[in-house]
Amino acid sequence: MSATTDSRPVVTRFAPSPTGFLHIGNARTGLFSWLYARRHGGKALLRIEDTDKARSTQAAIDVILDGLAWLGIDWDGHEYYQSQFWARHAEVAHELVARGGAYRCYMSQEELAQQRERAQAERRPWRVDSPWRDGAAAPESGRPFVVRLKAPREGETVIDDLVQGRVTVRNAELDDMVLLRSDGTPTYMLAVVVDDHDMGVTHVIRGDDHLNNAFRQLAIIKAMGWPEPTYAHIPLIHGPDGAKLSKRHGALGVDAYRDNLGILPEALFNYLLRLGWGHGDDEIISRDQAVAWFDLADVGKAPSRFDMKKLENLNGHYIREADDGRLAGLVAPRLEPLLGRPLGSEEIGLLARAMPELKPRAKHLNELAENAVFLFKARPLDFDEKALGLLAGEAPRLLTRAYAVLTTLDEWTAATTEAAVRGVAETAGVKLGQVAQPLRAALTGRATSPGIFDVLVLLGREESLARIADRMEA
Repeated sequence: MSATTDSRPVVTRFAPSPTGFLHIGNARTGLFSWLYARRHGGKALLRIEDTDKARSTQAAIDVILDGLAWLGIDWDGHEYYQSQFWARHAEVAHELVARGGAYRCYMSQEELAQQRERAQAERRPWRVDSPWRDGAAAPESGRPFVVRLKAPREGETVIDDLVQGRVTVRNAELDDMVLLRSDGTPTYMLAVVVDDHDMGVTHVIRGDDHLNNAFRQLAIIKAMGWPEPTYAHIPLIHGPDGAKLSKRHGALGVDAYRDNLGILPEALFNYLLRLGWGHGDDEIISRDQAVAWFDLADVGKAPSRFDMKKLENLNGHYIREADDGRLAGLVAPRLEPLLGRPLGSEEIGLLARAMPELKPRAKHLNELAENAVFLFKARPLDFDEKALGLLAGEAPRLLTRAYAVLTTLDEWTAATTEAAVRGVAETAGVKLGQVAQPLRAALTGRATSPGIFDVLVLLGREESLARIADRMEA
């Protein structure tokens, strides 16, 4: 079924399992599902698939909800929890039995194992061959059973996938999968189908590792006589080397990109959008543009490759575009462990004023924090190895000259301090850098920093002169 033949208003769903963090690949699937609904004026629903109670935790649920909210992916109505609908899932399984689309299977684990072993010995695929499929008399009451789907065995099932195109599977390859376990609990395959139907989902957008599941799930849908959803199976994300994405490539939770790596939400949103989808040569795409332009027809069939450097470069762009006060608020907590103390309100104000000088060189918030440390360090400063190298030789003498001239300035601006330092270099018969670089080291403790004359202004007259004095001739 194609999007054009389904006249129902678009309803998509994102259905993560709360058994860990919100994986970067899952987040992209959620983004694509959300964008498709917003693009078509439909509904985007969120369903937490928490049927694995042993592994599902409230903490993991909170991480998912927090990560989606941080990315700006909202949803219509409240979030759904799959475990709330177990009774409904079981009801559908029993209805399928009544319709003849499913059956109670009393085969023991030993019988199933024997069938599997015979299939392996004969080198053929194993499919359950239950004597209860076609109406064998039920054994004595009290014997445990599962409910199995009566999968079609003739013909083929065709899916016109919006990303993968037409995909066909012979029905003989489908198995009589379990719908209800012997304890009466539903399996994932049944629960997904029932929930999608009951929530009115028209478009199932998910990773292509679920493509095989679609054929098995369609068998349930057809047996119930329900409308078939439109499918779109998104290729998975690989690492730069083409291998399956792993932690060494960046297969982290969304919260790690925010908390540990210092990525802005708009940067990750833009980067995930461009992983496997494109709009011409556009690289920087706003949220509004994404909603206006997104189309599943533009999603590639090949796996996309995750590139951390590209993400950082994109993040650098959004840092340069970000409000300085907002950046100061995000960077301040990252400075606390570097300084061993929290910043006061006046210091956060200084951090905001410094952003125009700090952010052009930063690719992530951690780098912004590291580059801002010098503003708040107590004297005497500690110096890195390169800075100490710049403070050797003639540097103390040149700093003494610079100090003498700078103390005479009536106005402390980037222009006046630059003129003063240039004058020192000319008088001493050296290049500007031979004065400016030792000055940078004395003021920041590092060999790199924002423009040295901006540093002088940010630190102010009193602090700047005190730091220079610490490294002058004895």
